[in-house]
Amino acid sequence: MTNAPPPPLFAQPPLAELNERSREIFRRLVDQYLTTGEPVGSRNLSRALSMSLSPASVRNVMHDLEHAGLIYSPHTSAGRLPTQTGLRFFVDAMMEVGDLTEEERRNIEAQVATGQTPGRTFDAVLNDATALLSGLSRGAAVVATTANEIKLKHIEFVRLDVDRGLVVLVGDDGNVENRIVPLPPGLPPSALQEATNYLNNQLRGFSISDARRAQERLVGEIRRELDSATQRVVEAGLASWAGEPGSDTGKLIVHGRANLLENLTALEDIDRARRLFEDLERQKDIVDLLTATERGEGVRIFIGSENKLFSLSGSSLVAAPFRDRDQKIVGVLGVIGPTRLNYARIVPMVDYTAKVVGRMLGGG
Repeated sequence: MTNAPPPPLFAQPPLAELNERSREIFRRLVDQYLTTGEPVGSRNLSRALSMSLSPASVRNVMHDLEHAGLIYSPHTSAGRLPTQTGLRFFVDAMMEVGDLTEEERRNIEAQVATGQTPGRTFDAVLNDATALLSGLSRGAAVVATTANEIKLKHIEFVRLDVDRGLVVLVGDDGNVENRIVPLPPGLPPSALQEATNYLNNQLRGFSISDARRAQERLVGEIRRELDSATQRVVEAGLASWAGEPGSDTGKLIVHGRANLLENLTALEDIDRARRLFEDLERQKDIVDLLTATERGEGVRIFIGSENKLFSLSGSSLVAAPFRDRDQKIVGVLGVIGPTRLNYARIVPMVDYTAKVVGRMLGGG
């Protein structure tokens, strides 16, 4: 009797809900599956674990993981395999992405970017890139040009450390893209959550570049309104500027507070200016985050039915965009293979090859 894997969950279980033992067992199970492609049994897992656990204890944890929708049994007497949801959870939350060696980078450069001959077309460059990826990954390499920008359905910013963040982009077609981006210096911790909430409420259906342009227009409107409000109280002699008026470092210093109480219009302008200053800072943070996201490097991983092309074949796609001299995304290249692709190995391979192709277009 064959058991079908359960349908994907609507939300991935947060890593915090798995204790150390469950995380370790799940990680080992996925690692073994990605290596062998075979169901993993509790006895083999108990031998591989760094902690001392009996097969019976491992089976109990595997039962909990199965109940959470992370693993399933293809046969009643077989071991367990990760579900599509489990693989996505592993890739997003637990996988440690490797890096290419200097020799591997040089080989990619040599086969794709150097040794150019007069008359060599860009199609020839793409052919070389896909042939290289196919050989290195032992999968099928694909390339698509004139890629459209992702239209946002959901966006989330997560701080990784002081100066780096992760941006999770969910497109209106259901595709998910993760980008590692530099965070603007001095960005307050609350800014990431505020940006997430604001953008999801206001800018659904926008591309990243559309969202950035809309925010820049809003910042301009706020500046003009702020200039108008502050000009009136400065001209009335009730406040003065420290620094350049209208600059990012300028500050409005209010004096004659007793007189303000007698001038309700000025009092309203001062209060309005204060709120506009706060709003301006929030919107500038959002613009900075969108700018970093637009320029950030991103590799997209589609597992199984996450991509409609492969919903019936049990395949996965690892893809990265390449850009022209104007930093506009003009194409995508990647690797197609079984869901047990060595993601940690293939992700940096695809990412670096896309960068090399981008440089051929003058994309830096």
